Amino acid sequence: MTTVGEALISLLEAHGVDTVFGIPGVHTVELYRGLARSKIRHITPRHEQGAGFMADGYARAGGRPGVAFVITGPGLTNTITAMGQARADSVPMLVISGVNATDTLGRGLGFLHELPDQRGMMEKVALLSLRVTGASELPGALARAFALFSSSRPGPVHIEIPTDIMVKPADGFSAALSNAGPPAPERAAIARAAELIATARRPLILAGGGAKKADAALRRLAERLGAPVVETTNARGLMHGHPLCVPASPSLKAVRALMAGADLVIAAGTEFGPTDYDGYGDGGFVLPSNLIRIDIGADQLARRPVTVAIQADCAEAIEALLAAIDPAHSAGEDGHGRAAAARKAAFAELSPAYAAQVRAVEMIRDALPGAIIVGDSTQPIYAANLYYDHDRPGGWFNAATGFGALGYGPPAAIGAALAVPDAPVVCLTGDGGFQFTLPEIAAALDSGAPVIFVVWNNRGYREIETSMLDVGVEPVGVSPAPPDFCKLAEAYGIGAERLADIDALPQALRHARATGLPRVIEVTVV
Repeated sequence: MTTVGEALISLLEAHGVDTVFGIPGVHTVELYRGLARSKIRHITPRHEQGAGFMADGYARAGGRPGVAFVITGPGLTNTITAMGQARADSVPMLVISGVNATDTLGRGLGFLHELPDQRGMMEKVALLSLRVTGASELPGALARAFALFSSSRPGPVHIEIPTDIMVKPADGFSAALSNAGPPAPERAAIARAAELIATARRPLILAGGGAKKADAALRRLAERLGAPVVETTNARGLMHGHPLCVPASPSLKAVRALMAGADLVIAAGTEFGPTDYDGYGDGGFVLPSNLIRIDIGADQLARRPVTVAIQADCAEAIEALLAAIDPAHSAGEDGHGRAAAARKAAFAELSPAYAAQVRAVEMIRDALPGAIIVGDSTQPIYAANLYYDHDRPGGWFNAATGFGALGYGPPAAIGAALAVPDAPVVCLTGDGGFQFTLPEIAAALDSGAPVIFVVWNNRGYREIETSMLDVGVEPVGVSPAPPDFCKLAEAYGIGAERLADIDALPQALRHARATGLPRVIEVTVV
């Protein structure tokens, strides 16, 4: 007899899942019966939040959904933070949990790991939360999850299976595979957008995380229009080194001036979130008045006024625009010059400390070309989110915008390394954030993920301390003493070194990469 738990694993394999992140418990034992005999790799984090963050990093780097197995109750509540981050950044994540036996649910009888309404709690965080109440529902539940991932703005999906259902017979089930895709761009919207493009002389493109798979199409559109391309944090890596690329935050005055001087703005895959567009909270961002907006989500398009809304995958919509533009259309006015001026003025806005930190990030990029850099909320990440040009589409991501979960970087980097094993993966974290999820480095060793953990040790929450001082608040609670990270790494069996000179970082990175093993590099900041 094949049980529901065993069928789940077979169905996941049919949907292309090759890795799950999770910590087994008494409420998921029956899921592991099938897992042990499958081709799916299981990675054990040290905390369920780590499972969620690993699934997130896996999905962002690999371009396919990350999957986590967690127990009911505390296992699932531990995962909520990671699900919140995934929802904020549109990351496809499937969280499969147990739940207590069907006849006990909602009765408050005090069973182990009991919650009053687990699914009700999940519905507030997940895009979709489903309970499998019978074996026949399992294929359809998985099909709904994967169809959502491929056809609309993705995010976390939760499926719970009661412990009494996991052991039910489930023979003869096959996967209900979905070929659902995003909606095709409407011809009328493309035609109207082409008309606006025809009369624009100073066009501008805003690229967000939704455009990170549209590098080639975006490049052709920018060159055709002579349009500078401003990149939000999650779009960094697109058009690397291109003279039309402006890898700078729209929160900077120089970028806002560039936007204000445009007579047409095409926004591709960006939600106009305040952490990208109003990072200083000064209210200085003004939505462009002549705006073509491309987004896969109808809900996003409805949230702000637009001139033309195109609901579609960014790459497909841009290709449609390119086909609709008059072949005789000439590029706009001095796009290269506008972009160069904006880059120069944007970098000049950075403080000397931030400029130095951007150069440190550039050291990582240049020492390990094509690396995936996964960031936590630490000063060099904040600095580079303001201005930094990465060399790989989708290879720069962090939790310092949007939901802003501290401790994201180390486990997400492990997920990224497992999804893209040929790429160097660097986690850039601070001494404060590293302590949130430091034990996860052991999972890197277990799984053979050769992540290089670069710890920016400024002995505390320096960014928060600065924020307090800026508004006249005496700093409190911002100086937690860091441990000796090198000794801790060595206790886990991971090599480590401490650098007092930032100029030694490139060589340390190349050495770490050559080992093929996880390694900790602590940078002492005075």
